[in-house]
Amino acid sequence: MSEILSFHKVTAGYGLITVLNDLSLSLRKAEILTVLGANGCGKSTVLKTAMGLTQTSAGTLMLAGTDITAMPAHERARAGLGYVPQNKNIFADMSVSDNLRMGAYLYPGELSRDVEQVYALFPRIREKRNDRAGNLSGGERRMLSLGLTLLLKPKILLLDEPSSDLAPSTVDLVFRSIQDIHNEMNIPILLVEQNVNKALEIADRVCVLARGHEALIAPKDDVDTQQLHALFMDGSVKTS
Repeated sequence: MSEILSFHKVTAGYGLITVLNDLSLSLRKAEILTVLGANGCGKSTVLKTAMGLTQTSAGTLMLAGTDITAMPAHERARAGLGYVPQNKNIFADMSVSDNLRMGAYLYPGELSRDVEQVYALFPRIREKRNDRAGNLSGGERRMLSLGLTLLLKPKILLLDEPSSDLAPSTVDLVFRSIQDIHNEMNIPILLVEQNVNKALEIADRVCVLARGHEALIAPKDDVDTQQLHALFMDGSVKTS
């Protein structure tokens, strides 16, 4: 199965702080790769580095065969990376429908069709289309942020903690939506998540980070929860 996004021995961080250390991992076409690990291990930094929002001091990032290591974040977005951060991912003072109009700025001629596709994926967002986005619930905001990113027609989705601060019933709904996006739109997904059980439900492969490095990369079915717990508790690097 061919790779669409890959990190090869990447070291990256923020200013003088190094977070990722010699990290190598790849996202394959037609898969969901879930990145797990203890708090502070660098999970979210993986996505930010893919998006060009950190300082990469060593290694190479490739997108569909193109070296993007030095490419600015806005060019990576145009090249097909769709990033959904955990926070600050909507225009809170605008209505839901105006948010979606903003999200479709790259393809204004296809606005009506593309927004209808978002509404079909997220019926609750259709119901709230005239509401102020800042008044939405946490789950509704997460759905809107996903919809905004889909309007950019991404080749890859980078999702940071989609279950964060959501009620259990809403988590189920959001994860079903992520699975639908993957299945119906054939978009590979690099998912960072703290909810291990939900992440494993939809993952094809799992990457466990420890100290900014891959401690384990394996098919989901080859990983059990006891092994994950041991890796979370042990900061050592055990590549496989």
